Amino acid sequence: MRTGTVYLVGAGPGDPDLLTVKARRLLDEADVVLYDALVSEAVRDLPPESVDCIDVGKRSGGERTTQAEINDLLIRRATAGDDVVRLKSGDPCVFGRGGEEAEELAAAGVPFEIVPGVTSAIAGPGLAGVPPTHRDHASSLTVVTGHEDPTKEDSALDWDALGRSVTAGGTLVILMGVGRLPDNVDALRAAGVGPDTPVAMVERASREDEFTVTGTLETITERAREVGIDPPAVTVVGDVVSVRDRVSEYLRAAGTARSTGGAMADDPAVPTE
Repeated sequence: MRTGTVYLVGAGPGDPDLLTVKARRLLDEADVVLYDALVSEAVRDLPPESVDCIDVGKRSGGERTTQAEINDLLIRRATAGDDVVRLKSGDPCVFGRGGEEAEELAAAGVPFEIVPGVTSAIAGPGLAGVPPTHRDHASSLTVVTGHEDPTKEDSALDWDALGRSVTAGGTLVILMGVGRLPDNVDALRAAGVGPDTPVAMVERASREDEFTVTGTLETITERAREVGIDPPAVTVVGDVVSVRDRVSEYLRAAGTARSTGGAMADDPAVPTE
């Protein structure tokens, strides 16, 4: 019996139009699709009825499929002859455990291919009118996970270094950081980042209910609380956020999305995303 191929596929931020051509083709041709919790419903609905679609998402405080179970399922289905799409939100190798799964597949002798996707670290800010880099504002870009507790002694993140980067004009993008927003803000303030540094949070980027809130390092925690920012959301810290004021009115609406601002307020009546 032939061994199937596992495709580690990036689903992009949520809008099916942002899937790569290859990702779209593989969803039609797969025998089975294993999808993560953050993959949008619009993308999950694309495979034909003949494809076995399995939810293997990990949900904070809720049902979870362990990584060991996912690895085992990938290997079992492929060795049974199925071509498997492992569908991940954004890009499979940007905090998506694509590298870990690739190692497991290689160790098991299962052929695989990585199919990059549009990461929300770039798409989220861009769709909201915040260019991650800009000649007049930022010549560096740092992407970190927001899951880590900044106060733990063995943190892999050097918040002092991150603070220096932002202070020097760099852009910091924090993924999956809604729950720890106050901690991350405190860590940046402790690292010397000024309280008036612009911040934007983009919730559900590229989807019909996309929502953006802006403020400063001093105000963003309260602003996010006021408007009820929920995961998935991308946080952008740096001077590039100020560009949004000059472009947001002219961005085409993604759907019925709303936007709101703090120190850099938009007109909430204008659907700018």
